[in-house]
Amino acid sequence: MNGSTHLVANVVDIQLKRGPSGLGFNIVGGVDQQYVVNDNGIYVCKIKENGAAALDGRLEEGDKILAINGNKLENCNHGVAVDLFRSAGEDILLQVQKKHPPHRNGPSSPDAGGDSALPALGVLVGVLGAAALMALLYLRFQPTLRRPF
Repeated sequence: MNGSTHLVANVVDIQLKRGPSGLGFNIVGGVDQQYVVNDNGIYVCKIKENGAAALDGRLEEGDKILAINGNKLENCNHGVAVDLFRSAGEDILLQVQKKHPPHRNGPSSPDAGGDSALPALGVLVGVLGAAALMALLYLRFQPTLRRPF
């Protein structure tokens, strides 16, 4: 189930192995220390360089921790969440709500790829405008052909 995606939007399971310096991330939030307005959740606020979470690469700052080894963190005090992390053992299964949707191959909507038609349209309009201006200047300053009378 390592890295599996749940039916709930952006929720994944992340299995971490505690390293010499712990799990390698800090948390904020809880019922007693709301980090997000109207949300008592526990959030990752810092990923420590070369820690277990950084080496794994899936957990990101801003992700919401929903559960630790099956223990749900909703309506949990910050201190209780810290204690759950400390007593979780060496192998920890986190249920995480990602701050961004998972990466998918190809765009999920016409604009998702970031390739908008607007910049290309702007270039086209600019080129056509320059061509029209050149044609106007050419016709305006072209020596007039005189017909003999």
